[in-house]
Amino acid sequence: MSISIERTLPQDEWRRFVDEHPAGNIFHTPEMFQVFSLTQGYRPELWAAVKDGRPLALFLPVRIALTSHWLRRFTSRAVIYGSVLCAPTIQGKKALAALLHQYKQEVKGALLFTELRNLSDLTDIQPILNECGFSPEGHLNYLIDLEPPAETIWCRLSKKTRQHVQKARRCNITVEEMTEAEKIKIVYKLINQVYNRVGVPLPSFTLFQSAFDTLFPRGMLRAVVARVDDQYVAANLLLTYKDVIFDWYRGSDRTFSSCYPEPLMIWEILQWGRERGFHWFDFGGAGKPDEDYGPRVFKSRWGGTLVNYGRNTYIHAPIRFKLSRAGYQIARKFLWSNTYEQ
Repeated sequence: MSISIERTLPQDEWRRFVDEHPAGNIFHTPEMFQVFSLTQGYRPELWAAVKDGRPLALFLPVRIALTSHWLRRFTSRAVIYGSVLCAPTIQGKKALAALLHQYKQEVKGALLFTELRNLSDLTDIQPILNECGFSPEGHLNYLIDLEPPAETIWCRLSKKTRQHVQKARRCNITVEEMTEAEKIKIVYKLINQVYNRVGVPLPSFTLFQSAFDTLFPRGMLRAVVARVDDQYVAANLLLTYKDVIFDWYRGSDRTFSSCYPEPLMIWEILQWGRERGFHWFDFGGAGKPDEDYGPRVFKSRWGGTLVNYGRNTYIHAPIRFKLSRAGYQIARKFLWSNTYEQ
């Protein structure tokens, strides 16, 4: 039987393929697909190359429309969180190539671009991505090894980071897990403060609500907060799958920055992960190698390993893509501030 391109998969086959694949991550799972399905402005799609009823390649683009205004045509794109997945065989690579070609033919100019966000080393399939027009660019990240003893992990932190953790303790910062669904708006509000400061759009609250409703009962999401007395001052949303903790969204109230709630919160998360057998803490990205990126400095102080798994982008509408850069700056200035939903 030849390879067929499918738009649906039985969940047991889908889940087995992701679970058994060494590069399978939480963004490939049916659960994360459901989260995006329930998110306003997001439309996930499933593309799979199948032979004899078994998937050989998996591609899960999430179509995102940043605004419903006239800029929609200049901001709509697809993001493949966690990138592509294919069987580590010659047949798997052929299946991936067929999948990407079919996808491009059907999308055409409906989107500005499609971006693969790689969470593992894709050197082996980069030739296929290049041949299909998905151009690579560098993108950094830090991975923290959680297998060593806690004392070793602590000593790998920079001196300044250790001082910040200790000062947070002196400020009586309390770190705890948030388990009540009705309090997710507190987490969202703290994260939104950061996004407003830098002028970057934060997804709708529906993403966070659906993530808590779908993932938390399955042990795939953890909401951690830091507070001073009864006031919440920092929050961290973590995705957990296999042996990886993924630093998904984080935010804090700048009013309490001198008490360093975030360093204490992250240190508590590292200890929690190590005690429960997780192997890696994925810091969620550190920007492009050739650009200054403030969070990279903060993440570099935690003793992690710097990796460059990069991203790959296919541009569907080159002219509109160029024009969209101006549209993006306009949106940052006029549309993406004070977006917290009451």
